[in-house]
Amino acid sequence: MAEPSKANGNYNSVAGTVKETIGNLTGSTDWQATGKEQHAKGESEIKAAEAKGYAEGLGDQISGKKDNIVGAVTGNDSKQAAGKAQEEKGKAQKEINS
Repeated sequence: MAEPSKANGNYNSVAGTVKETIGNLTGSTDWQATGKEQHAKGESEIKAAEAKGYAEGLGDQISGKKDNIVGAVTGNDSKQAAGKAQEEKGKAQKEINS
């Protein structure tokens, strides 16, 4: 199975809505059902991609925080700065995906 993608999920969500609308306008129950199914699949993929991104962001945030603390304790300014940058990157990724 492919990695979940927000772009692919959005495509399927919109395409499904369009198919469902065509089905509603024409009275085609096949198009209505196909559209609903594709829309639901797209929405599920969006949620999966967001969850994956949030988890990755959390991992970066935790790892960065650890490096930031280790760098501060050992006096390693480079490690501390890299840790702080990774921590901030993780926070940003979590916010985008929440």
